[in-house]
Amino acid sequence: MQNTTWVAGFRTGVINPNEQIKLAESREFSDETVRHVVHMAGGGAAVRVRLTNRYGISPLRIGAARLAQRKTGSAIGTDREITFGGTVDVVIDAGAELVSDPVDLAVVAGEDLLLSLYIPESTDRATFSHQPGEIAYIVTGYHTADVELSGAQEVPFRFFITGIDVLATDPPPVAVAFGDSWFEGFGTTQSANRRSVDALNARLTQGWVVNNGISGNRLTAEQIGESGSSRFDSDALQVPGVTDILVNFGINDLILGAMGGQPSATTEELIAGFTDLAERAHAAGLRIHAATIGPYAGCVYPGMPLLETQPTRHAVNEWLRTTDTFDSIFDVDRAVADPQRPDYIRPEFDSGDGMHLNDAGAAAMAATVDLTALFR
Repeated sequence: MQNTTWVAGFRTGVINPNEQIKLAESREFSDETVRHVVHMAGGGAAVRVRLTNRYGISPLRIGAARLAQRKTGSAIGTDREITFGGTVDVVIDAGAELVSDPVDLAVVAGEDLLLSLYIPESTDRATFSHQPGEIAYIVTGYHTADVELSGAQEVPFRFFITGIDVLATDPPPVAVAFGDSWFEGFGTTQSANRRSVDALNARLTQGWVVNNGISGNRLTAEQIGESGSSRFDSDALQVPGVTDILVNFGINDLILGAMGGQPSATTEELIAGFTDLAERAHAAGLRIHAATIGPYAGCVYPGMPLLETQPTRHAVNEWLRTTDTFDSIFDVDRAVADPQRPDYIRPEFDSGDGMHLNDAGAAAMAATVDLTALFR
């Protein structure tokens, strides 16, 4: 007899739109339909959708929701209505999340879906994914079932969604990519699915990896997004079907705090933070794999402590390479650093801003993961 269970088939990390440090601005909604492009890491015989009002300050009403296979652009193919406890029109309380009823729509890994939400009433600024490397379409009015959203505004964000689960047979192993922009994909080609996580999925012969990276996220401090330590339970340990966790943090801990007048993390703070994640993962019976901290000395954004934080980066990387705290280490730093200037990204891997990877760099990062350690 076949064994079926719900596992994560897609994830997207969300942030609070009201934080002090911001890389992008969210928006409010009123009598609008937003249609998201969702690239599935894994497939199954049915799906369920996870919506969120995690950082809302007032209740969020969803007037209608539909999920469809994507043809091209905003055009839908096979289409299904989404219900919540048998109801089409639902309210998500401030700070709450909601999981839909099962949706009878078979999906396959690598497929693009279109998730349409109608927001009938005025909202506060939306809980959102701020650098997902993908677009959403927005139109005025109730248009969730329209075959195509003509004249839609295209925005590079996701709103009110954290994931899609799939009903899988003989459950495959599932890894969560948990970290910052080097997972989420900023710097890679938008709407092309060339993030490091996509490149890693292309290498796998079993299971898949869902992406819970948040650009700007830090292991040791709040903003942008809850700290890695704070969101580890909800965004990694509690992901349905998770067997492995991939961790990539550090650059933002060292330089991004300057945007808000915050100090850089110390070597001791980063090692303690990494160690805490490993201990919590192992206590939950999961494997955990960590990346070394990549180079960023060529960062073009002003006001960052680029050179003075390099000794901390080197010390943490040396600890990562020699510790037995994790089940494996993937040495992203050595793979993408310029041999002539090891604190800088190789020119052929640089997205152009000196601290993010382009498509080729993301593929090089994915190639560092030891597949014999992942899902073993």
